[in-house]
Amino acid sequence: MSTDLLAMVEGRRVVVVAGAGGVGKTTVSAALALGLAGRGARVAVVTIDPARRLATALGIEALGDIPHRVDAARVTAAGMQMRGTMDALQLDPRATFDRLVAREAPDDAARERILGNRIYRHLSSTVAGAQEFMAVERLFELSESGDYDVVVLDTPPARNALDFLDAPERMTRFVEGRGLRLLLGPRGGAGRVGWRALQAGGSMVMSVLERLTGAELIGDISEFLQSFDGMYQGFADRASAVKDLLASDGTRFVVVTGPRPEPSAEAMALWRRLQTDRYPLGALVVNRVHAMPGGGDTPPAQLAALLRDAGAPDPDGLAVRATDALEVARARARADLHEVDTLVSSLGDPALITVPALDADPVEVAGIAHITRALGAP
Repeated sequence: MSTDLLAMVEGRRVVVVAGAGGVGKTTVSAALALGLAGRGARVAVVTIDPARRLATALGIEALGDIPHRVDAARVTAAGMQMRGTMDALQLDPRATFDRLVAREAPDDAARERILGNRIYRHLSSTVAGAQEFMAVERLFELSESGDYDVVVLDTPPARNALDFLDAPERMTRFVEGRGLRLLLGPRGGAGRVGWRALQAGGSMVMSVLERLTGAELIGDISEFLQSFDGMYQGFADRASAVKDLLASDGTRFVVVTGPRPEPSAEAMALWRRLQTDRYPLGALVVNRVHAMPGGGDTPPAQLAALLRDAGAPDPDGLAVRATDALEVARARARADLHEVDTLVSSLGDPALITVPALDADPVEVAGIAHITRALGAP
């Protein structure tokens, strides 16, 4: 029996949509947000979508870090009610990191030094885990703003769908790591030793580094690290607050997969990790499931005779091609059903939603609404 996912997450503050890349997380996130807005909630959906398909589908010219309101008229034209509101935005990790620095900096001077530092400008978008951490940080910002009843997060594409769970801890380790502390200038103990070790080669080492980079690299590193001094606890506290929100009863995790072995294996690993770490689970969504085609098992010769009577050209060839196509479609449907059954049995009968495969990815609200109905909309 299919689960009503919309009813399951209704009244929650946060819905995190996770899974392997390429399984349709962005579309499911938009459909879920659309369904909750249809039921009267003020919804924000945060997407990480380089192709910006979501913006096109929702009639928004270009998504950005600032929320954009979805036109209710588009939703009603697609045959759905819109009792609430739906805003959509695309994650900008750099802008989110800048706001976090501005909030945690001890004073205006430190904030300006960090934001203007070229080491920070590079690391804010390239350090391991930055995008994942900024995704959950933006989620936290929106949830705490009071502007929305619920925030839906489309998690970043990653080689491992578990990466975003560890992002707050990785970011905290980055800003307070021992390697950074060793370089923190003459602050006593290890700081002096580490800085002197860097300078042990004298001006030759520094000049070589500066020639290679075309800038005063050592000075930039020193300024960056010294500016971050005193902000470690603030980052750690923020990461802890983000983790607490994700683990709270006001949050539900929705795991999305496709009916294929590789994404299914990653979905099972993610589901088990969420269970082990006691994150609040919602449901498992198996997207793009092919239905078993109807029709009888008319032999090709009999089908050819029917086609001949109907005046079809090349009835024999057409009958063979039609029979082959039907068998291919049935084999694909059987394979999808087998993968769904494997997921259910392996995970102990989780709350499950299957979303039927469409002829093409939805590029308009009507297509997203079709998926919303599969998630439980009336």
